[in-house]
Amino acid sequence: STWFIALFFAVFQLSHGTEVNVTNKDGKLCLYASLTVNFSVEYTAAGKVSSATFGLPSNVTTTGSKCDNTSSTLTLNFGAGHSWSINFTVNGKNYQTDTITFSYNLNDSSLFPNSESNETKSVTAKPQITDIGLGTCYSCKSRDLIQADLVNMTLSDVLIQAFVSNGSRSENETICSADVPTTTAAPTTTVTNSTSTPTTPPTTTPTPTLPTPTTGKYGVKNDANGTDCLLATFGLRIGFTQGEEMNFEPNGTKASGSCGTNSSELLLVSNDITIMFTFISDSKKFRLHALNVTTHAHHIKLLLLFPLFYLCVNTNLSLWEASVGSSYMCNKEQNNTITNLLSLYTFNLQVQPFEVKKGVFSTAHECSLDDTSILIPIIVGAALAGLILVVVIAYVIGRRKTYVGYQTL
Repeated sequence: STWFIALFFAVFQLSHGTEVNVTNKDGKLCLYASLTVNFSVEYTAAGKVSSATFGLPSNVTTTGSKCDNTSSTLTLNFGAGHSWSINFTVNGKNYQTDTITFSYNLNDSSLFPNSESNETKSVTAKPQITDIGLGTCYSCKSRDLIQADLVNMTLSDVLIQAFVSNGSRSENETICSADVPTTTAAPTTTVTNSTSTPTTPPTTTPTPTLPTPTTGKYGVKNDANGTDCLLATFGLRIGFTQGEEMNFEPNGTKASGSCGTNSSELLLVSNDITIMFTFISDSKKFRLHALNVTTHAHHIKLLLLFPLFYLCVNTNLSLWEASVGSSYMCNKEQNNTITNLLSLYTFNLQVQPFEVKKGVFSTAHECSLDDTSILIPIIVGAALAGLILVVVIAYVIGRRKTYVGYQTL
């Protein structure tokens, strides 16, 4: 689709290669780095949660970087008050990274348009980069996603030597585990004669079925008086392309959003996935109009192409429709195809995005899967039809016996 192709090019435009040399007080090289870093930052813009995605540019400064015998810090400054730094410490015959710190200026309108804040915020994360041999470069071409609060950082094509000796970079490398190819045993050929019993072909282990997802309860409060203006309860399963599925985990999920007269939004942010539900109303009925799903889950195969996120959007939905002032309910499993790349499975669903009163759901409009009221007249009618059929058959048989007896006489 068009948005998919556009996203492909947008993501690859984010990536930049950055190469720097840090020298000590004697003017000798003490720290070398060549790497690509992409950022995804959530922030509030015009009352809504937005996401800014950008890459570390090639034109950076290294002010704040330092080297000594036991610790080194690489600081890369860029744009209007942004900086990314990583520090290293010696541990015996190896060295390691301790923390990564990213500071970003929300007042930079080129990266954070319409931001409600002008603060400079910082996040810190601890990467899993350890056991780098002294006198070697750390090399990792694979993408490494590092999450810290509202920020996701994706590192790739990394080549760093934190403790350079004799002023020249080493040719030796410590390669990250993600780059080490997995070895597979060579296929073996079994020779059998004509009298041998044929071997039974191996059976394929079926993919395990996911358990029913945990039901989560979410709400959005009105900014004016702090009362609930949107309520939602459901269990979610996300189905991706190529048959991959994952359950949405409500534990630890942050819920936010906004409520309006004709449009309301529910934003759910977990460690692996972000989902935005947009509901619209025509004053008589409401429905789910748009769904935006962003995930950083490592098992999604398209992350080989999209290092920052895997994004699916549909802004032309017509789901979960009910009258304004009521709620929509569907306890049984529903499966809705959102795009050709994503399906949404819901369990124990109940939503009310408008006119919530006293913090509780209003009368529910039940989905056809749950609505058993229509089955009652069908069952009663079928039973009556069956009874009439039995009476007619009995009458016909009775008449036939009477007729045969009369002919015999």
